[in-house]
Amino acid sequence: PLRVGVGIALLNSKNKIFVGKRIDNPKNFWQMPQGGVDINENYLDAAKRELEEETSIKSIELIKELDGWLKYNLPENLLGKVWKGKYGGQKQKWFIMKFLGEDEEINIKTKYPEFLEWKWIDIDEITNVAVNFKLNIYKEVKVQIKKIIN
Repeated sequence: PLRVGVGIALLNSKNKIFVGKRIDNPKNFWQMPQGGVDINENYLDAAKRELEEETSIKSIELIKELDGWLKYNLPENLLGKVWKGKYGGQKQKWFIMKFLGEDEEINIKTKYPEFLEWKWIDIDEITNVAVNFKLNIYKEVKVQIKKIIN
């Protein structure tokens, strides 16, 4: 089965996108904030909660909720290890949001930190820094962002 989750493509005032380097995979892979949905939680609330839990960011506005679901399957080497072996991947509802605050608001040293470091990158770079099994999602998110900002 697939875990139900959300993903957040967060753009700053220069339309650069937020990425973090995961603590549990400190190789040169970066990802956008994402996470699971709690029981009876709506997807937008889950996205806002996950963003705040991972980055401390609250100063946002919703630009767009992407239609449908974006899905990925875990690679063989992670099956049975991630999410206590309960899921084989995720189906995610994605949101494009604008960051309205200053970079000082961003704090990844949270109660349960997920990121070692963070940065803003050009949208075209997003598919160069993602892990392979999330590449299809990142390609689609990039297409959707470009429709909005161009």
